[in-house]
Amino acid sequence: MDTDLTGKLLIALPGIGDPRFSRSVILVCAHSPEFAMGIVLNKPMTGLTLPQLLEQLDIPLEIDIPDELVLDGGPVSSDRGFVLHTDDVISEGATLEIDGEFCMTATRDILLAMGTRRGPRRSVLALGYSGWGAGQLEYELAENAWLVGTPNAELVFGESHDGKWDAALNELGIDSGRLQIHPGTA
Repeated sequence: MDTDLTGKLLIALPGIGDPRFSRSVILVCAHSPEFAMGIVLNKPMTGLTLPQLLEQLDIPLEIDIPDELVLDGGPVSSDRGFVLHTDDVISEGATLEIDGEFCMTATRDILLAMGTRRGPRRSVLALGYSGWGAGQLEYELAENAWLVGTPNAELVFGESHDGKWDAALNELGIDSGRLQIHPGTA
């Protein structure tokens, strides 16, 4: 498979086999033959909010920040922050433009902007990311571990984390109640 999945959603199927990714919805931020990386959009960290994390990082807040939960973006580099945001704020040389709507920045500058009126229209902060080596994601796709979908702002930035998996499947016309781990035989 030589299809670039950058800017697409990965939606975990019930038989994925890795409990860390059970019912996950991931925005693929970069994909090439050598690697792929994405951010899990629907696994909030228990009890860690954006204002709390910004305070821990000594980021001054000039505005009220919504009490959004920080996401567990994946098992790789879980001590590092990644901000998914709208394309209205671009840090030259630091922002990865994912597609025409979504960007990712992993520098302190974006956190400083989020604490002011100069921040992006919408954003979400994740600690860690999900990563795949050469051919690994393609193998998982061939093994039917993931479905591929198209993101929208509510799936990326919305706070209804428990409903994102079902919503992503519904966007594909799939009722999650009809999915099976092991298909039947005739």
